[in-house]
Parts: sequence; C-alpha cells; structure tokens
Amino acid sequence: MTPHNNIYRALLASLLMCWGHTVIAAPLSPPSGWSDENQPSRNAEVPLESIQQFVQIYGIVRDNYVDPKTDDALFQQSIKGLVSGLDRYSRYLSAEEYRQLIQYTEGDLASVDFNLNYDNHTRSWQIQDLKAGSDSNKLGLRNGQSILKIDNQELKSLNQDQVQGLLYGSIGTTVQIQSENNNSTVILVRNKKVETDIEPILLHNQVLVLKIRVFQQDTANEIKRLIEEYSSTKLKAVVLDLRNNPGGLLSAAVESADLFLNQGLIVTTKSRSEGDQQFQALPSNDFQNIKLGILTNRRSASAAEVFTAALKEHKRAWVIGENSYGKGVVQKLFPLPSGAALQMTVSHYYTPNGNMIEGQGIQPNQIYPLSAEMKEDIYLEHVTEFVLKSKI
Repeated sequence: MTPHNNIYRALLASLLMCWGHTVIAAPLSPPSGWSDENQPSRNAEVPLESIQQFVQIYGIVRDNYVDPKTDDALFQQSIKGLVSGLDRYSRYLSAEEYRQLIQYTEGDLASVDFNLNYDNHTRSWQIQDLKAGSDSNKLGLRNGQSILKIDNQELKSLNQDQVQGLLYGSIGTTVQIQSENNNSTVILVRNKKVETDIEPILLHNQVLVLKIRVFQQDTANEIKRLIEEYSSTKLKAVVLDLRNNPGGLLSAAVESADLFLNQGLIVTTKSRSEGDQQFQALPSNDFQNIKLGILTNRRSASAAEVFTAALKEHKRAWVIGENSYGKGVVQKLFPLPSGAALQMTVSHYYTPNGNMIEGQGIQPNQIYPLSAEMKEDIYLEHVTEFVLKSKI
C-alpha cells in the first residue's frame, strides 16, 4: 500500500468519524447586528458516496495538479469553496481574519487607506494620499496609479460622490480594485473608519435633508433630536438620504422606522435554524404629520433597505432615486476550535408586504438617479421638490 493511499484512507476515516457523530459547538457572541441567539450546531448527515467522491477528487488534485499543494492548503481551499459557494456573503475566515473581524464594531462605516481623485489630463481616477507601508501599498498599489474599476463598476462616467460611495462599506468588508491596463484585481479590506454622524442640511424650501451614512445604536435618537431641533423653522418635509448607506444594525433601522410609524409590521426575519421573528411598530404620535422622503441609490443596502421598505409599504414616505442594492440577509459567526470561523447567512429579511429584499432591492416610487453632470446641491433641490409634490 502506497503512502498516498494511506493518507486517503486516513482522510476518509476522519471524514466518516466527523460526520458520524453529533458535533456540538457553542459559538461566541457575534458582533451586534448579526444573529442575537447562539444555537448549537445540528448533526449533519452526509451520504457515504459523497464522502468517497470527495476523497477521490482530493487524491487526483493532490497527485496531478501542476504545482504541488500541501494537504493543509487543499483542505483550506475546500472549506473556503464550500462556504463561499453558498451565497455572495458567506465566507470562511482564517484565525487571523477572524481575530481582525472581532476587533471591529459592527455598523461602523469604513473606506480604504487612500483617496481617489480625478485627473483631468489623463481623464482617469488616480490614487492619492497612499502612505508607504500601508496595507494597500504592501499589496502593490502606488500613488498616481489609475484605477479603472471598483467591484467591477467602471469609474470613467462617475462623479466624486459616486466613486467615494463605491469605496465606502461596513468596516471589515472587502472591496475589489482593478487598475488601468491590468486585468488582475486587488482585494482590500475596508479598515479606515469614516465619520458617521448624521449630517443635517436645511434647504431654502424648508426641507430638512438628513444624510444617514450607516445605522448605528444612537441613530434613531439622533434623527429625533435633529428633527426637533429644526422643527422651530416650520419644516415642510424631511428627506432621509440613505445613498451609499451599507446598512448597520437591524435594531437601529427598526427603531428609526418606528419614529414615523404608529402601528404595523416593520420587518420579518425568516430562518430555517433559528425560527422566524417579527418586529412591530409601537403606538406613537411623534412625527406622524411630517411629510417624509427617502433618497436611495444602488449602494443603499441591508438595514437601509429594511427602513426604506417599511416606510414605503406603509405609504409613510415617498422613495426617490435608484433601486437599492438588494442585500436582505442576517449573518452569524460560528467560531471553530482552530481559531478560524464561519461567517454564514442564517436568515432573510422580508418587507411588511412579505417581499424578499435579497437579490431584489427596493424599487423607488420615483426613479431619479444623480447624473455625472449634475451638482449635488442642485440634485438635492430637485429631490426635495419632488417629495413636496408627492401624494404621500
């Protein structure tokens, strides 16, 4: 019997032992905004034929692939493929990746460690303010380098706000950067925190625009405080600007929606392993007479979509802009004995009318994207006028 056959027999035996017994894990508490309950993992039954086929393919790859691969490398690749193949959010985290992730506070907004500015001479977006020795610099990026795409989105027809929006996301998430004349991509982690205070703008037409960059623990209280602060100016409407908002805390989105609703369902989460949950609005007369608008774009996601859907479907707000991103999932962390972890989707969000957000997004009442030629202040002025004229 060859050494390789011994390895494969041992591998098969190990897999049979793992899947032949109930494995109980007590995961650590995940970051806020993910699943709140930690349930023991259930016994997984895998057909013997599937295990044998895996071992057979494993042996073929190990013995015949052009470059030698260690058993550990092949196992890691197999695990990553298993998890990442589930959906576009689930992933396997190495011990180092998991260690970094749990240092982050869920809901924080972040960008990469450089800026992109448009160069009129080359007519391209170029890297600036990249420091030597930074993470991006270690991966080969340089100041003055032209960037063609971010997450497969071409930049040539975008304005500054749109490009910046592509770089923004929840802290700890990844973004793909493709430089000009280079087909390969560099994957960066968003690790530079961005100021997330709500930005109020009172326009001359007495419409208050609140720029909400991410839903955090105090977002609802801050919205309430700002509206009350500006109420003495006889507000005609409030527009909640959720463009480029990647989500944040589900609880914060529910509390924020509850400010403007006095009854009814806000959102439902449905899970195969953890059951279904419904979040209802509490009776309240606060802000019930304020005319509302919500401004979204293709980067408005997750908790921002929960908030938007609740107010739209209860006919409480006029939604304008672009169709939102379509991320309607709840994720949970499953720590492993090795120090690694699985970050996996366990629930889906459903709107008050029972519509799935994942892969669909929220369609505005009125499509009105920001064109590359239009200035931000003019765009907001048009948006607020549309909201004032809306029937809601």
